[in-house]
Order: sequence, then C-alpha cells, then structure tokens
Amino acid sequence: MNKVKCLIIGSGPAGYTAAIYASRANLQPVLIEGPQLGGQLTTTTEVENFPGYPDGVEPFTMMEDMRRQAERFGTQFVSGIVTKVDFSVSPKKVIVEDTEEYEADAVIVATGASARYLGLESERTYRGRGVSACATCDGFFYRKKTVAVVGGGDTACEEASYLAGLCEKVYMIVRKPYLRASEIMQQRVLNNPKIEVLFEHNTLQLTGEGKVQGADLVYRKGEADEAMHHIDIDGFFLAIGHHPNTELFKDYLHRDAEGYILVDGDSPRTNVPGVFAAGDCADPHYRQAIVAAGSGAKAAIEADKYIKSL
Repeated sequence: MNKVKCLIIGSGPAGYTAAIYASRANLQPVLIEGPQLGGQLTTTTEVENFPGYPDGVEPFTMMEDMRRQAERFGTQFVSGIVTKVDFSVSPKKVIVEDTEEYEADAVIVATGASARYLGLESERTYRGRGVSACATCDGFFYRKKTVAVVGGGDTACEEASYLAGLCEKVYMIVRKPYLRASEIMQQRVLNNPKIEVLFEHNTLQLTGEGKVQGADLVYRKGEADEAMHHIDIDGFFLAIGHHPNTELFKDYLHRDAEGYILVDGDSPRTNVPGVFAAGDCADPHYRQAIVAAGSGAKAAIEADKYIKSL
C-alpha cells in the first residue's frame, strides 16, 4: 500500500501543470502517466500557440519540458494505467495495473479526451502528416492550402469556418443529406464562398506520398447512383466529436451526457470532496493545451486547500 497526499492521473498539460503546482506546495504528488505520455497534444505535429515558445515547439519537447519541471520540484512519476478507483472512501483508493494500490488524500483526474476517428487505416498512416482533429491547433500550417473537414454538426461548421479564414478552399464531407448544426452555423458555412459542402459523401481512404495529398470519396454509398470521387487536399480534419476518458470514474463522479466530468462552476471541484478534475476530461468546449494547463493549476491549488483542511 502506497500512501500519498496528492495523486494525479494523467500526463498531459493539465496533469503536468497540476504536478508542478502540487509539488511546489509540498504535496509530494505522485503522477500516474497513463497510456499516452504527454496526452492528446502529442498527436499534433508542432505547437505554435503555447506561450513561451516564440518559434513553436515539438509537442514531445514541450511535454518533456513540463515533466522535467514537475520532477525538479519533487513529483514522483509512475508508469502504468489506472485500472480501478474507489472514491467512496477517504483516503481515496487508486489501483494501477490491477496490482499496485495507492491511498491518496486528494486525487486530480486529468485523463483528457480522445478524438473520434473514422477508423480508416490511412488515418493512422497520415496522423501528424496531414490528419488532425483540431483546426485551432493545426490550421495555421495550411494557410492558402486546400483542406477537408469531416462532420456535419456545430463543431464541424465551426472548424470549417475557422479554416476558411486561413485556407484557399475547404471541403466539408457530410455523410447525411443535411447539416446537423444550428441554423446560424449552417448559414455561416453555406454562405461562405470558400467552403464547399459535399453532402452524402463518405471517405474511403486518404492518399499521398508521405503526407496527405488527396482523399477518395464515395457518393451515396450502396445506392443506385453511387459514384466515386477524388479530391486533392493538403489536410484532413476530423470534427466528429471527442470522447472523454472518464469511464473509470462513472460510479463516483457526476458526468454529462457525453461523459465529461461535471465540476462546480468554474472550479475544478467534483461532486466528491477531495477529487478534482482538470483538462479535457472536464472541458467539452475549448480543448486547448493552455486552457488545460490553467485548469491543472487550479486543481492543484484546490487540492492543497482541501488537504490542509483535513
């Protein structure tokens, strides 16, 4: 049995920032790094919008910088995946890899969210080389180029509109014969001369030499008028939603319909005293590294207050 003051689950910007603040507050935090060191941010190619890196930075470099900073102040890192928790007791119980058990006065959940993908083999091939799930993060790299956005909801329309401000042309690939987005977002897309909506299309595969250069599409798949199309593109953006990595906590923490952890107002406090949520696992709106980092700082500050009140 390992007894700790503060245990952090997740190694993205939220988790590492929480570790920096918690360790500087002498909470001697233990951070469980999880399956993806550095979190979802490491699926992008370059980070240009995080303060302090005027020339941009490779995501792995940035996350390693955060990790070293937390380590400098005394954070202990544990490689592994949390497989079970019990937040009904105090101290809270967290089990790693079904074997190693921790008791913690406070727990910070920073498990992030995962973008939904179509499941194509070519998506994996070109991930980080033209395939992205964040227009705000990566759109800048496609200035004056041609890109495609997959999806027909508000998020897809927002991403397409944002990209249209940067790119020469934006295709929207929509599998239904209509947009699911709100009326105002639909009009914004349909009235934008840079955006071409391809209704009733599905993506079959991405093509290109070393990077995305095109996409093979099928129109009205399975119907009598089914037809194949190819479009030339430089980037392929997924906008079909994110899935917060919160299933592990469903028996203890209140979540919304999509699975995002519900917090108390703009604080990181959950419905369980001593458990705090930070980063994309509790943020269905912004999904930015800088926002996640800020929420990690708030979670550590609140954890410190909670531990001192015990």
